[in-house]
Amino acid sequence: MYIYKELKQEIFEKYGHEKTAKDTGSAESQIALFTYRINHLTEHLKLQKKDFSTRMGLQKLVGKRRRLLDHLKKTEIDRYRTVIKELNIRR
Repeated sequence: MYIYKELKQEIFEKYGHEKTAKDTGSAESQIALFTYRINHLTEHLKLQKKDFSTRMGLQKLVGKRRRLLDHLKKTEIDRYRTVIKELNIRR
């Protein structure tokens, strides 16, 4: 799966902390990008049930997102709640 530059910039503008296309390093931007990729891989795995290498990659992405969310929860709880609400992530 390849994510085009324009799609990444759109995700960063919509969910980033500073709401700009160049806000690539904020936790919100990274979490939004990981969420997009996780949703895409989940749909792929619904069709290809025996694709174990993709399943492993999905598990790694979920772990990365979880660590970022935990960090955000410890440091700034308001930003954490906003991200959870915008992306419809259940916790």
